[in-house]
Amino acid sequence: MIATVLIALAAGCASALMFASILSGALTAVLLFHLAPLPLMVVGLGWGALSAAIGGIAAATVLGAIFGIHTFIAYVLASGLPAWWLAHLAMLGRPVSANTAAAGEGTALEWYPLGRILLWVVVLAAIATVATLLAMGSDGPSMVQAMRSGWAHFLESAGIAPTDRRLDALVLIAPAAATIAAVMKLTFNLWLAAKVAAMSGRLHRPWPDLKATALPPMTLAGLCAALAFCFSGGLIAMVAQIVAAGLMFAYALAGFAVLHTLTLAMKNRTVWLACAYAIVVVSAWAVLVVALLGIADAVFGLRRRYLRSRPPPLPAS
Repeated sequence: MIATVLIALAAGCASALMFASILSGALTAVLLFHLAPLPLMVVGLGWGALSAAIGGIAAATVLGAIFGIHTFIAYVLASGLPAWWLAHLAMLGRPVSANTAAAGEGTALEWYPLGRILLWVVVLAAIATVATLLAMGSDGPSMVQAMRSGWAHFLESAGIAPTDRRLDALVLIAPAAATIAAVMKLTFNLWLAAKVAAMSGRLHRPWPDLKATALPPMTLAGLCAALAFCFSGGLIAMVAQIVAAGLMFAYALAGFAVLHTLTLAMKNRTVWLACAYAIVVVSAWAVLVVALLGIADAVFGLRRRYLRSRPPPLPAS
């Protein structure tokens, strides 16, 4: 138990240092800042969610004592809370049904679905983004004014004229872009932490089939509701845009899972997938196409129909 606590505290110290490195202004500090949840996720997957909680509390306490309450809250929402909760969900399992156990699978476990974990990633990312906006003001106009001032200062420091058109565009896309970046950060950190835990032999669950990732059915209804509220105006519209952006990117990730499934029988599968990823990297609009593929799978069951009509051979990797 003492060794586990020491490991948790070490992970918390590492996470706090990575989070605070952004204050140095160095370019590499941006990477360290985004990897701040990683140490906590590794200990959460390898030594239990309680270890991640201990490390997160220690890190948040130290950061709060040194830099103040705002840094404390920022760390909890951006790194500490997501690392603990996602590690807890990833290791959450329950025994399979009695019929399956009677068929000879013994004490097999049913693990928490990847799609629901992805949905929680969106929820945590949206909470962090909304909290950031609330720190700028209590209503929509004050938030917009704070963002305009911040972007104007940034553009001036970069030697770019802060015209009204540029500021309006940046203010419009900034909350959605921040949410998508947060979803990407948490998803990548959880995947990397699971890889580290698996390589060290501390991941006490089988590696999931990422191609089978599917969001819960009601997610599509939530996306439609968020898109409808985007036209309401004010703070409600900003929150709706944040939620809609996060859910659309989650469907994009599900769309990539669909691509990996529908290309299983292709001879040049690796080449086709590499081209698809390259197009997405080059053109951001391609992400929308992949998200629509994920939505189409949720509505029409593309993967289910494909696997039922043409069972693919086992992939080499």
